[in-house]
Amino acid sequence: MSSNTESRLTRTSAATGGTGFSRTRYSTASSSTALALRGLRWWRRVQAGAAAGWEWVSGTLSVAGWMLVATAVIGLGLGLAFGWIEFVVAGLIAAVLVLLSVPFLFSARSYDVDLALGHDRVVAGTQVAGTLTVTNVGRGIALPGRIDIPVGEGLVDVYIPLLRRDHQHVERVVVPTHRRGIIQVGPARTVRGDPLGILSREATWADMHTLWVHPVTTALRSTSAGFIRDLEGSASRTVVDSDISFHAIREYVPGDAQRQVHWKSTAKTGTLMVRQYEETRRSRMVVALAVSESEYATDEEFELAVSAAASIGVRGIRDGRDVDVVIGGEVPEFVRASARTIRELATVSARTLLDELSGIERHPRASALGEVTSLAAETHPDASIAFLVCGSTQTARSLQTAALAFPSDVGVVAVICNPEAEPGFRRLGSVSVMSIGLLDDLRQLLARGTPS
Repeated sequence: MSSNTESRLTRTSAATGGTGFSRTRYSTASSSTALALRGLRWWRRVQAGAAAGWEWVSGTLSVAGWMLVATAVIGLGLGLAFGWIEFVVAGLIAAVLVLLSVPFLFSARSYDVDLALGHDRVVAGTQVAGTLTVTNVGRGIALPGRIDIPVGEGLVDVYIPLLRRDHQHVERVVVPTHRRGIIQVGPARTVRGDPLGILSREATWADMHTLWVHPVTTALRSTSAGFIRDLEGSASRTVVDSDISFHAIREYVPGDAQRQVHWKSTAKTGTLMVRQYEETRRSRMVVALAVSESEYATDEEFELAVSAAASIGVRGIRDGRDVDVVIGGEVPEFVRASARTIRELATVSARTLLDELSGIERHPRASALGEVTSLAAETHPDASIAFLVCGSTQTARSLQTAALAFPSDVGVVAVICNPEAEPGFRRLGSVSVMSIGLLDDLRQLLARGTPS
C-alpha cells in the first residue's frame, strides 16, 4: 500500500477498559500550492490596504494639497537626481507644509453633534431658529473646526472654537424660508483642516430634519355664508319625494308612499296630494388647482394660486365640509395625447393639506385644467361647489369648457390669479369668475357673499 493511501486511513486502537478513540490524518497540499495561497491572501490584503489608503488620501488632500505633494515629489526627485538646489528647496518647503498640516486633522471625530429645530412646520417667510450643540467627547482638546449644515440646496457654515474635554459649544442656526417648499436640513458635516486649506477631513452625522414650509394663507369667512348656505346640508335644485326641505305638493300617482300624503290639501281639493322636497346633500367642495407650466405666466402667479387654493381648502376643512383638492398628474410624453390623470391631495386635516401643498410644483407635462375638472366631476359626482384656481393664461373658452364638466346644479367659481391685475368679479355664463392680484382680494370677494 502506498504512503499516500496509508495517510488517509483512519486508525482506531482500543484502550484499557474498552474506551476507544479515533484519529484521522489527512495529506497536506504541496508546498507550491501553499505558497500560492499565501501569496494570493497577501496580495488581497495589499489591494485592500491600497484602496483604503487611496480613499483616505483622496478624501483628505485638497487641490492645494495635491499641488504641494506634486511639487514635493517632482522637486525632490529632479533636484536630487540632477543636483538642482532650487528644485530641492521647493520640494522641501512643499513637504514641510504638508507635514505641518497633518496635526490639524487630529480629533476629527471627537465631536458629538446635535441639531434641533424649533418647529418642523412654518409659513413661508417665517424664519426657523435651530440650535446646534457640539460636545467634545474625545480624550483631549479638540482644535477649532467647522460644521457644514445643508439646508435644501444651500449650506450654512458654523465655526467651532477650541473645545476642552466634555465642553460644549451652542450655536443658534437660522433656517431661511423665503419660499414655500419641503426643505431637508442636515445631516451636519464636521470639517477639520489646516488654515491654508491643504488637508481636510469630514465626518457626517445621521441627524436629519424635514421642514415643511406651508404656503401663505388668508383667513376666509365661514363658507356657511356666501357661496354655500346650509346647516346639515345644502339644498339643491333637484326635487325628490322624500327629504327634509319641503318644496311643493303635487297630485298622487300610483307608487307614492302614503306617509307623504298632504291631507289638508287633499281635503281642500278633493284629490290626493303628496309632498315634494328639495334634495339636500352634504356640502362637498372640489378645489381644482392648475399646475401645468403653460397655465401660468410667471412664478408669482403660481404661488398666488397655491395660496388661494390652500386658503379655500383650509376654510372648508375647518367648516366640516368634505373637501377634495385635485391637481393635474404628470403624463408621459408618448401618451400625453391620449391619457389624462389627476392627483388628489390628502385633506384629512388642514395640516395634511398644507403639507401636501408645500411640495407642489409646476410641471410641463401635467394634465390641463379642463382634463382635471373632467376627471374630478367623474370621481366626485356629489360635489356641490367647485373652485377652479388658475393663472392669467386661461381664456374664457377654456374656463367655460372646464366648468361644463360639472353638472348644472354645481356652483362653479373660477379664481384667476394675476398679481398685476385689478381685483374684480364677473359672470361668464353660469361660471362666477374672480380675478385677484393679492391674497386679501380673495377674502374680500368671498366676503361679499356673491351667490353661486
